[in-house]
Amino acid sequence: MYTFKKEERLCNKKLIDGLFHNGSSFLCYPFRVSWMYTAEEQLYPVQIVFAVSKKRYKRAVDRNVVKRRMREAYRLNKHQILYQHLNDNGKRLILSVNYIGKEIAQYDFFEKKMVKLLAQLAAEATK
Repeated sequence: MYTFKKEERLCNKKLIDGLFHNGSSFLCYPFRVSWMYTAEEQLYPVQIVFAVSKKRYKRAVDRNVVKRRMREAYRLNKHQILYQHLNDNGKRLILSVNYIGKEIAQYDFFEKKMVKLLAQLAAEATK
């Protein structure tokens, strides 16, 4: 149940381009979220990509720490909040979460903000 498999990661360049050109977005500090419904057949209701700016965090170690914390917070909370709403509608979603924070916070902060982000996304996606 609490897994994050390869099929859940967004790797298709065409889908990523379409997401940034045609998708909707909102800010939930320290994250910027871009999302879009897709007609692509997927195993999971959501495909997601996590990104951290190379301009803000020069060292790969720092970028990887931030991405690990984002992925872990997403993995533990996606079922309770996001999947529940999407399974009711039967829709598929692609999603990009960019970290725009100025400092690397502790995991507790990431989890609290990820829960808020997923709730906001579920509300926007079910409008």
